[in-house]
Amino acid sequence: MEQIFWWTIFPYICGAILIVGAFYRFIFRGKSLYAPSTEIFEKKWLRMGSVIFHYGIIFAFIGHVMGVLIPIGVYEALGINEHFYHFGAIAGGGVAGLMVVFGLVVMIARKLSFPKVRVHTTFADYFTIGLLLIIAALGTYMTLIFSTTVVAYEYRLTIGPWFRSIFTFQPLSNLMLGIPPLFKVHVVLSFFFFASIPFTQMIHMFSFPARYPTRAPQQYRSRNGYDKS
Repeated sequence: MEQIFWWTIFPYICGAILIVGAFYRFIFRGKSLYAPSTEIFEKKWLRMGSVIFHYGIIFAFIGHVMGVLIPIGVYEALGINEHFYHFGAIAGGGVAGLMVVFGLVVMIARKLSFPKVRVHTTFADYFTIGLLLIIAALGTYMTLIFSTTVVAYEYRLTIGPWFRSIFTFQPLSNLMLGIPPLFKVHVVLSFFFFASIPFTQMIHMFSFPARYPTRAPQQYRSRNGYDKS
């Protein structure tokens, strides 16, 4: 029963919450589909942490697509053997994971260190960063430590086919039965994070800033000596 819940039912619960919640927020709270900037209060730490995090998360996303969504048969057809693939996954995934972890640590330290930023930080902000930090730290550990000191686990034969089977509504939950516990925790927390997106500022990831390059810049003026006439 436990196996059926976590690897058959739980993913669809999280997916339903994500889709329905995002749709509701878009229709009824469209103006909240953004992440308010606190750059006016502190810039140096924000630029360093945010830039490194966002580049890291993009690289990590690409790595997950290559490792989970692309079947192992594609790599075999291209002549990419298991050793070469895992070497690239450890090197690229390790760097991406370290970037994400470093960026998140900088951002949460910034929120705790600067009073003006801390005042504008909600529980949802801390929850999002904290959960992402745990997920990213687990993924980085599995990539750099577990895969190099314990075993180079071939998730493309278990987690990958299972994840793809979710989209065909024929989840192969039996494939997740024997995977290492750390991988299970990483997957479960990731789905839980997806379900939390509609309730946090992470919803802004779905609002692509297509007008950003052409929008008018924001201007700030000091009240001191401002001539109202």
